[in-house]
Amino acid sequence: MAGEQSDGDPWRSAGRRLRRRAAQPAGTAPPGPFRPGFWRSPIRSPWLTAVFGLVLLLGITVLFVTGLLSYAAYNPGLGAVNDQTPDKGILGFYLFTWPTHPSWLYRLNQGVHVTLGVVLVPVVLAKLWSVIPKLFEWPPARSPAHAVERLSLLLLVGGVVFEFATGILNIQLHYIFPGSFYTLHFYGAWVFIAGFVVHVVLRLARMWRALRSRRLGEVLRTDTAHTRAEPSDEAGPVAASPRAATMSRRGALALTGAGSLALLVVTAGQSIGGVWRRTALLAPHGQSLASGPNGFQVNKTAASVGITADDIGPAWRLRLHGPAGTLTFTREQLLAMPQDAAALPIACVEGWSTDDQHWSGLRLAALAALAGLPHPGSVLVESVERGGSFSTVLLAGNQISNPLSLLALHVNGADLSPDHGYPARVIVPANPGVNNTKWVRDLTFRA
Repeated sequence: MAGEQSDGDPWRSAGRRLRRRAAQPAGTAPPGPFRPGFWRSPIRSPWLTAVFGLVLLLGITVLFVTGLLSYAAYNPGLGAVNDQTPDKGILGFYLFTWPTHPSWLYRLNQGVHVTLGVVLVPVVLAKLWSVIPKLFEWPPARSPAHAVERLSLLLLVGGVVFEFATGILNIQLHYIFPGSFYTLHFYGAWVFIAGFVVHVVLRLARMWRALRSRRLGEVLRTDTAHTRAEPSDEAGPVAASPRAATMSRRGALALTGAGSLALLVVTAGQSIGGVWRRTALLAPHGQSLASGPNGFQVNKTAASVGITADDIGPAWRLRLHGPAGTLTFTREQLLAMPQDAAALPIACVEGWSTDDQHWSGLRLAALAALAGLPHPGSVLVESVERGGSFSTVLLAGNQISNPLSLLALHVNGADLSPDHGYPARVIVPANPGVNNTKWVRDLTFRA
């Protein structure tokens, strides 16, 4: 131990240390991070923790709301065909029929959700760093109220790590989860938000007092040389024996803000589009796109899902099912019908989206009328893809009736490429990309 005199006999010195530990009271914290003196940064303080907490309070609230809206956009209420989270029970209370106006609605919602999630990562890390001494408090629970607070902290920290980790892995298309990402992320969000709400209720008044304890201008004027530890406070993560500061609190704020700004710059372009797309260095599909009319982002290529030339070759037929029976059309017959056009983006759950592409084909409403159901309640869309998670999708009545909803045959004046869904694909305004089914084979209209 520091300051201990050695008598030259290491075994005797070790024996004295063991006897001293054995003589300590039963409630004494174990060695290492459980000891108050282990954490010595002088800039940890209730004020700094409260600043990070306030940012997360606002940011995570937006993340949670946009996450719920993202799930609602899949129209899981239509049935098990679209629902990736069975037995959700009361957790699906907020579901509603997702609108088709404005056409960029899902692009905006998911762009905000994913970009904000990435931007908040440095703030989450900074907040965890600021409160890490509290995670090692000893004893673990001093009272029933303290035990509840500690449990909420466990749900909060575990939940935020799980949600951010699974979300970022999904953004980068690393599907290494032991099950469906949608199921894990959905239930994980509810566990996390439960801990988050309890923690906010227990800490909100304390956070407000901490924010009022210092003026932001004063903190921004204080350099490292003049940075001092705050007075010891049982409620806050103040070091018991602080060392000299190597960074000021304004430096900690600047470092965290710079990290978030950098992530914003290299992420947001994938959702904003245009020239900003060139800055999206973290976009999962990168910047290498094919040239020509079909030169825009592809989530899954035809080869990656096992689509063969026989599946989409001359033998392909579109089958319409409805009160009029089963009608079969070749692609040439579909092209001979009156064609409509729509300028729509594709927006995916990973946060990336294309710019508006110019699609042409047949209105879903016109196909519903051909099937004998002018005002359908839904349509089951089936692809030639075999066994894919979204090879079968159910679209709602409002999506069918929107005049911009097409069974697209062309894009930007050219035939669809196989990777973009040749010979026919669905394109619906404000629809998640995976629900714009490619390589369509069957459309079953329902009342």
